[in-house]
Amino acid sequence: MRLEQFDMERMQSTFENLVEFNLSESGVRPLTPRELIEDAGGLDGLLDQPLVYSQSNGTIELRTAIAALYPGAGIDHVEVTNGGSEANFITTFRLIEPGDEVVMLVPNYMQTWGLARAFGATVREWRFIEDRAAGRWRVDLAALEALVTAKTRMIVICNPNNPTGARLTASDLDGIARLADRHGAWILSDEVYRGAELDGQDTASMWGRSERAIITSGLSKAYGLPGLRIGWIVAPPPLVAAFWSYHDYVTIAPGALSDRLARVALAPARRARLLERTRTILRTNLPLIEDWLREAGGFEWITPEAGAIVYVRYGHAINSTALAHRVREEKSVLIVPGDHFGMDGYLRLGFGEPPAYNRTGLDRLREILVSLPAGATTPRAPSLA
Repeated sequence: MRLEQFDMERMQSTFENLVEFNLSESGVRPLTPRELIEDAGGLDGLLDQPLVYSQSNGTIELRTAIAALYPGAGIDHVEVTNGGSEANFITTFRLIEPGDEVVMLVPNYMQTWGLARAFGATVREWRFIEDRAAGRWRVDLAALEALVTAKTRMIVICNPNNPTGARLTASDLDGIARLADRHGAWILSDEVYRGAELDGQDTASMWGRSERAIITSGLSKAYGLPGLRIGWIVAPPPLVAAFWSYHDYVTIAPGALSDRLARVALAPARRARLLERTRTILRTNLPLIEDWLREAGGFEWITPEAGAIVYVRYGHAINSTALAHRVREEKSVLIVPGDHFGMDGYLRLGFGEPPAYNRTGLDRLREILVSLPAGATTPRAPSLA
């Protein structure tokens, strides 16, 4: 098995802590333990937590809190992982075999694409439609029906979507579930941005729509707690038991301090405050970045519905990766090129930091753009080949 380079994560891992302005992140400014816990007694309790191997699939208390987010789920439906990325990894590791086919909604977070190919599967692209007339990205269920066959082992979606910030509707999810059930395919629904909606309305979940639905999520995006590295899988108990045995081969267990802090974050009243904090940041910052895009000129975009990201088509004659490197090298600003999603001519811009931080980073991007010739790089539909 040979893993292809995960271009976006390799770039972020290398540079995100070296630049002055990181606009490559898709979450909001992270909280500190003091901000999360909010009281001295809670901090003292954290300092008294033994640094043991915690329950390797997550403590009963944490799994109970996670299960409560998914109607009908119990603790046996939940596997706690080190971040949502490990949840996606374990799921793909367990389910994908050579010769399988994986149908993936694109553009998308590219982790499962690379893993599925490494495990011997063929990835078939299901293309998100950029419907500018309707002002939204939408799915084509007829196109999905043409892609799913008896060889389809898994259908992969990210909802809300990375990089577009778009949401699939309940009707969309029902249609996906019907097709998966008809062909005996699993559904991997990465819902890590659920809870980060600008309108405050929870995105529809795939949970409960099919017995073959697998949900992955975590505390990194909507909760502003990426450094805890707490993620989870919610799935039928026999499958979760299998995932747990695969987890034994990877990181074994979440950290004891992370498990404890995750329980704090998911207490109902605290969870509500965390999500409202995120949504307030997004509602404050999105109008500011859209004003900047209009002022700068040469951009086209569909307003995101969730997440601290806007996916823009730019009107300058330069490859997106070359542009990202120039901005980083000359202006110490990190952005995500559309190439990382198979779509040259686009950029993913994060806006989860304070307004002045975002504006300064964007102004530095503009300083590069004004020096470039007009004439857009020819945008292309997602291509993972």
